[in-house]
Amino acid sequence: MDEILFLVHRIPYPPNKGDKIRSYHVLKHLARRFRVHLGSFIDDPADWAHAEALRPLVDRLELRPLAPPLAKLRSLVGLATNEPLSLPYYRDRQLQDWVDRLVAGVSLKGALAFSSPMAQYLERHPQLPAVVDFVDVDSAKWYSYAAGCRGPARWVYRREGERLLAYERRVAASAKSALFVSAEEAALFRSLAGLQAATVKVMENGVDRDYFTPDRAYDNPYPEGAEPLVFTGVMDYWPNVDAVVWFAREVLPELLRRRPQVRFFVVGTRPAAAVRALAGLPGVTVTGAVADVRPYLAHCRLALAPLRIARGVQNKVLEAMAMARVVVASPQAMEGIGSSEGLDVRLADAPQDWIGLLENLEKLPTVAHRNRRMIEARYDWERNLAVLDDLWSA
Repeated sequence: MDEILFLVHRIPYPPNKGDKIRSYHVLKHLARRFRVHLGSFIDDPADWAHAEALRPLVDRLELRPLAPPLAKLRSLVGLATNEPLSLPYYRDRQLQDWVDRLVAGVSLKGALAFSSPMAQYLERHPQLPAVVDFVDVDSAKWYSYAAGCRGPARWVYRREGERLLAYERRVAASAKSALFVSAEEAALFRSLAGLQAATVKVMENGVDRDYFTPDRAYDNPYPEGAEPLVFTGVMDYWPNVDAVVWFAREVLPELLRRRPQVRFFVVGTRPAAAVRALAGLPGVTVTGAVADVRPYLAHCRLALAPLRIARGVQNKVLEAMAMARVVVASPQAMEGIGSSEGLDVRLADAPQDWIGLLENLEKLPTVAHRNRRMIEARYDWERNLAVLDDLWSA
C-alpha cells in the first residue's frame, strides 16, 4: 500500500466544526487507499482525549500542542520577516523535524496539506508531490475582516490578506493540485491570484446523511408555544459571533414586537462573551455546548444563517437542509452552495428583509423535502472526495 503524509492545522477529530468535519472525512477516505502519516496540532486541551480515536486510521501520528495566546505572540514575527502572520502562528520546529525524518525515511507517494499554512512544512521537500487543500480563500477572509474594522486592526487584517494571498499564489503555483470547497471559491482564487492553471480544482464537502436525517424521533428541546429560530455553530468563531449579535440586536427586537412568540436559539460550543451577553435580551437563548444538535434542528421552525462574513460552504446550512428544514440565510452564507432556486431557502440581507420574511412564518413551509433531496443528490462525501483518488497518479 502506498504511503502518504497528511498535515492538518487542527486535529481532525472529533468532527464537530467545519474544518474538522472536512479534514476527518478526508482522512477516512485517504486511509482506505494509503498508509497515512498524520501530523497535526491540538489547540483545545480537551481534544487530547480524542487522539486515540485516530490510531485505527493512521500509521504514524504526530500531534503538537498549540496554545492560541502564545501562537498569536509568535505570529508577530511575521511583521519582521514580511510574511503572513498565519505562518509563524502554525510554525513548530518539532513538527518540521518529524516531517523531515519521515520524508527521509519513508518512500512517500505524496503529501496533502490541509490549509495553506501547513504547506510551509513541505517547502524543504520540493521533490514530494504535494496537494494543498485550501478549502476557502483565506486571504479573502482577512480582507473581509479588514472591511469591518477600524484603527490598527484594519491595517493588520488588510496586511494579512495581502501577504497571505501572495503566499497562497506561490503555494498553488508549485503544488501538484490546489483544492477548493466550491466552484465559486476556486473561481475567486483564480481571479485574485491571477492563476488560471488546471491544477486548481474543486472538492466539495459532504454531509453525513445517515446521521443528519429527519427520519428519526428527537425529543423537543424547545418550550411549548415557542416559534424557535435556530443558529448552530462554534460560537467563538468571529463570523458566527458577528452573525448572531447582529441578528439579535438589529432584527429580533422589531420581529418580537410583530411576532411575540418567536424565540432565537444560539446553539453551539464555546460562546464568546459577546454571545453570552445576548442571553440577557428578550427572546434569546444561548445554550452553549449541547450533546446533540439534531433535536434543535428537527424541531426548529426555521434554521437561520445571517452571516455577514462567509467563505466557502457553510456546514450549518448543509446540516439544516439534510434535516429537511427551511433555511433563511444571507447571500454570503449561500455563496458556496450556489443558487437557491428550487429549494426551500429564502435569502435576506438588510434588517427589514429579515423582518419581512420572518414575521410571516405561516407563508413558509414547515418541512423542506426539497432541501433534503438536494443534499442526497449533491453532498455525498465519498463521491465528492473521489477527486483525491487520482491526484498522485503518475
